[in-house]
Parts: sequence; C-alpha cells; structure tokens
Amino acid sequence: MKVLLLKDPKDKDSGPDPYIKELGSYSLEATLIPVLSFEFTSLDSLFEKLSHPECYGGLVFTSPRALEAIKICLKEKSKKEGKYMLIFLAWSKSLKQMWNIKPTYVVGKATASLVEEIGLVPEGEKSGNAEKLAEYICSREKPNSSALLFPCGALKREVLPTALREKGIPLESLTVYQTAQHPDLQESLSSYFSQQGVPASVVFFSPSGVKFCLQHIQKLSGDLINQVKLAAIGPSTAEALRGAGVAVSCTAGSPTPQELAAAIHTALHPHNC
Repeated sequence: MKVLLLKDPKDKDSGPDPYIKELGSYSLEATLIPVLSFEFTSLDSLFEKLSHPECYGGLVFTSPRALEAIKICLKEKSKKEGKYMLIFLAWSKSLKQMWNIKPTYVVGKATASLVEEIGLVPEGEKSGNAEKLAEYICSREKPNSSALLFPCGALKREVLPTALREKGIPLESLTVYQTAQHPDLQESLSSYFSQQGVPASVVFFSPSGVKFCLQHIQKLSGDLINQVKLAAIGPSTAEALRGAGVAVSCTAGSPTPQELAAAIHTALHPHNC
C-alpha cells in the first residue's frame, strides 16, 4: 500500500528518511513530496539577540526552521559579513555556555536534535505540540521573570504565546522565516498521481500543507478521494483539515515516525487491531 508524505526529505547526509523507514516496517511504500519553501528573515536581529543571553530567561523553539535560521548565523559558509564570523567565534567560546545556563524549550525530537547540534540542551521535547509545551513551560517558569526568546515563522499559531501571556510569563517572538508554496509542488503532485495512482493514505505535516495541497489532492484523486485515509502529524494540522471540511482518519500521538506509522497502520487495518 502506498503512502504520500507531504514533507521535505531529511538531509541527504543523515541517511534514509525516518518516516519512509518506519512506514516500510509496516510494508507501506512511502514517497515524500516537498510542500513548502522558506525564506529566512531578520537574521541581523537574531544575531543581535543571540549575542545577549543575559537579557533573556531562555529559548523556545517549536520549528526546525527556526534552528536553521540560527545555524545560518553560525555557519562558516554563510559568513559573508564579518559579524557572522564574530558570532561564530563568540558562540563557540562563551555564548553557548551562557545560553546553556538557561532552559531551551522545544517541541518534538526533530527540533530537539537540531538544538543539540548547536550545542544546547533541549527540554520538553516529549510534549509533542505547542499546547503541551506551553503547559510544561508554565510549570517551570515564574511570572514576570526575564522574557523567553522565541524565534519563529510568520505563520506561527498563537496557542503558546497566549498560554504564556495568560500566566504572566514574558515571551519575545522574532519572525525569522517566511513560508511559501514550493515552486514544484503542483508538478510533483501531478507526476506522483499519474505514475503511482491514488495512494492509500496522504499525510499532512502542517496547516500550510493543508492550505497548499488539499484541493490538488482532491482533484487528482477524483471519485476515489473518499477511500484515501487523510492523516495529520499533530492536532493543529488535524484542526486545519477539519476546518477545510474533510474527515481526519488518524493523528499521530506525537510527531515521531513511530507514532505516525502506527496510527496509519491502524487506520488502514482497523479490524486487525
């Protein structure tokens, strides 16, 4: 049975994509189609804020893209300006240690592993979504303490900022990337359906993915759309699907390959469970 994953492939250097591998263990043949493209913004502001850990109570990351923005600031090949070299050296020498005295809150394992790559220690990765991470942060932070720095995307949901604001926990958001539709998306979807046919399941990985893909998939599936199990990586994506008027067959218990594969297997074989 075929599964279409609407997400970017994992970095080529780090081996096979874990979602394809995990679905394969259930004899499901998965294919990835990139849905989004990203433009990084406000890197000068990010550089400035990262240089002053003393002004903040910690960091919050709910997206791997926010870590990519930080890595661009720290990467040698991106140092077209001298100041990037300065922060790279300062990060290695002292900034990393200063941030590590403070908590770095994250959602999910993918974001946590990227936090570890830049030398920080993630907390709260098992929370799995913004709602649960907000609860975790509120249980550990005191009201009116130093603000937590929250590098995020332009399309961030307001769940976490609202929850922290209600508890009096300061959060300073900084938009570090913009999200747009991948330029090859429509062509990739058409090619997949013409070559592979209608998949047994389609997995959405973000509300943006629902926005950019759902109508194309409905059109390409035609009368068979009602037989396709639509899956969501988490509650916000499931909410976006329901908001678009379609039924959600399953939602991963947490945003991991294991949880997603198990949920899809159960949705495709309900009588075996």
